[in-house]
Amino acid sequence: MKISAIKPFPVWIGHRNQLIVKIETDEGIYGWGESGLSGREKAVAGAIEHFREFLVGQDPRRIGAIWQELYRSQYFEGGRVLLAAQSAIDIALHDIKAKALGVPVYDLLGGKHREVIPTFASTTSLTGQDTLDAAAALVERGWSAIRFFPAAWSGENNIFEPRQSIGDTAKWLTKAREQLGEDVVLGIDYHHRLSVAEAASFCQKMPSGTLDFLEEPIRDEAPEAYEALRRMTDVPFAIGEEFASKWQFLPYIERDIHQFNRLDLCNVGGFSEAMKVAGWSEAHYVDMMPHNPLGPICTAATIHFSAAVSNFAWLEVRANQVDLYGGNGDDALFPVQPKLDGTVFRVPDGPGLGIEVDEDRLTSESFRFWEAPHLRRTDGSVTNW
Repeated sequence: MKISAIKPFPVWIGHRNQLIVKIETDEGIYGWGESGLSGREKAVAGAIEHFREFLVGQDPRRIGAIWQELYRSQYFEGGRVLLAAQSAIDIALHDIKAKALGVPVYDLLGGKHREVIPTFASTTSLTGQDTLDAAAALVERGWSAIRFFPAAWSGENNIFEPRQSIGDTAKWLTKAREQLGEDVVLGIDYHHRLSVAEAASFCQKMPSGTLDFLEEPIRDEAPEAYEALRRMTDVPFAIGEEFASKWQFLPYIERDIHQFNRLDLCNVGGFSEAMKVAGWSEAHYVDMMPHNPLGPICTAATIHFSAAVSNFAWLEVRANQVDLYGGNGDDALFPVQPKLDGTVFRVPDGPGLGIEVDEDRLTSESFRFWEAPHLRRTDGSVTNW
C-alpha cells in the first residue's frame, strides 16, 4: 500500500473554519484527519503541502517512522503550525491502517478501557443567576461536570479587565457551588487571560473547595510562573491545550505542576504523540482531560484516544452537537459522525475512526478569513484572548 494523495481542505463550517485532511492510497483506502490550529489554517495547509512532496509513495502503515520523518527532517523542527499539520496527517494514517485491518483505531492503541466516554459541558460567561440556572439545567440533563467561562468580557468592544472579572467570577462561582451542591465537578476556563498575581487573587476570593479545576489561568511559556501560582493556591490546574509535542508537557509533568492534561489531539502530534504524553502522565498521576472545540473528526479521534488510555477524566463537549460544531449543514457534510448519547459518547466498534465526509459538499464550501477576538484593556493595551 502506498500514499497516492494528500488533500488539505480549509473550509468554513458553522461559525469558523475547519482544516480537514484526506489521505488517499493506491488500494482505495483513505483516511481523514483534522488540524487544531484555528485561525491559521492557511499556514497549516501550506505545511501539509510541503510534507506531501515526500510522503506520496510511502507506506501509510509505517506511522511511527513517518512521524519521526515529519518532525526530524527539517532544521527548524516542531512548533504549533508544523505539529498541527503533523497531527492531521497522523490521525489520517491511523484511520487508514485501522480500516485496512478492519479494526477501530483504539485497537491500534492497545484496545479500549471503557465502553462510554464521559464528557463535561460548558456554559456561557458567568454573568449572573441566568448562568447558574443554565448550569443547573445541564445537571438535570445528566452532566456531573460543568465548566464555566469568566465574567466581564464585553463582546461589543472586546474589552477585558482582569481585576473586574475575577471579583464577579469568584462571587458567582461561590453561588454556583452553593446552588449545584458538592457532588458536581465545577471548573472555570480563564483562557490564559490572567497574571500570576491576578490568578492567585481570584483563587483566594472563594472558599476552599469551590473549584475542582482552574483551566489555563495564565500563559504557558514559563513553567516557573505556574510553579509560583501553585504555591499560592490548592486549586487543581487543567492546562496544556496549546502544547504542541511531549516536550512542552515535559516540565509540567516532571515537576508535578498540574493535575489535568488538556491535551489536544489535533495539535500535539496526533495519536502517536498523545499516547506518549498519556503514559508519561499516568506515571505522575495526571489525568487526561482532552481539549475538543473543533469538528467531528477531532471528536471521533479523541473518543478513540480516550477509550485507549487508563488515566482519563472527561472529554470536552458542548451541551449539544449544534453548539459544538456551529450547525449549518453539519449532518450533511459529516453523514457519519459521533453523536452524544445523553452525556456520553458510546465507544464505536467499526473500522477506522468511524467518520465519513461528503467530499463533494466539502469541496463546495469556501474558506473565510477569521480572527479570534483581539481583546484590549480599558487603557487601550492588548491583552490575551
